[in-house]
Amino acid sequence: MKPIWGIDLGGTKIEAVVLDTDNNYEVLSRKRIDTEATQGYEHIVSRILHLLTLVEQETGLKPQKVGMGTPGAIDPDLGTIKNSNSTALIGKPLRHDLERQKGIPFFLANDANCFALAEAKMGTVPERIAHAEVVFGVIMGTGVGGGIVVNGKVINGRHSIGGEWGHNFLDASGGDCYCGRIGCVERLLSGPASERYYQNKSGTFRKLRDIYTRSQEGSDILATETIDRLIHFFGKALGPIINILDPEAIVLGGGVGNIDRLYTDGVKEVEKYVFNPRMETLFLKPKLGDSAGVFGAAMLVE
Repeated sequence: MKPIWGIDLGGTKIEAVVLDTDNNYEVLSRKRIDTEATQGYEHIVSRILHLLTLVEQETGLKPQKVGMGTPGAIDPDLGTIKNSNSTALIGKPLRHDLERQKGIPFFLANDANCFALAEAKMGTVPERIAHAEVVFGVIMGTGVGGGIVVNGKVINGRHSIGGEWGHNFLDASGGDCYCGRIGCVERLLSGPASERYYQNKSGTFRKLRDIYTRSQEGSDILATETIDRLIHFFGKALGPIINILDPEAIVLGGGVGNIDRLYTDGVKEVEKYVFNPRMETLFLKPKLGDSAGVFGAAMLVE
């Protein structure tokens, strides 16, 4: 038995898993507790350590190192968390504090990177491709993010922002982004972005799933316009990603990824922007669901 340990740190839940790499990533233990983030940074650290203790007691095992997916990324020069929607973590030396208190190495990566890694190694990609050199994992939900996996390893990059396509400029019509820029991919392809567009046009708020249903039924011309707009910008945003990374597969995670038209009309739209006579990149639905983050976190230590 060769166990690997992973933690998925979320704003409301912290999840830990122990996988046996000698037995096709068999789950030896999996446990969740509340983050209780409103009680502050030090409390979050204590909750992570408490969860590890619970898993140690359950399994009789002790980790030699731990992989962890985080909201945000580690600044490679300062060693602190940045770009996190869990604001209590921003500017804090999370890895250093965990290593000091636990006495073992921690390997941190953005949660989108963990999603991409898990789907590339044990999720949807291996079911379709014997060996995928490059995989791009997409998160399109409340926000937009991504992760790059090359030969089974996450690409973090010099600034630890590898895969952060959500804050590339796409179109000024997206308006102001929380990051301080205008027209970011996230402002056009996230779920709230389409909901906001529909509400501005119709005067009525609807959830994206309802907008999509109405567009498919043909009962709401503004719903159809909203989804057509989403498809258009999906192609315009992902075409350049293929030109740069040329991945064998792109995995579409997050709630927006459930829109079936992305895999038909959306793929055709992407092809318009790819610098090749044809496009062979596979667009895949994820397989692992909410397991991807914590499984990918464990794989960081391999």
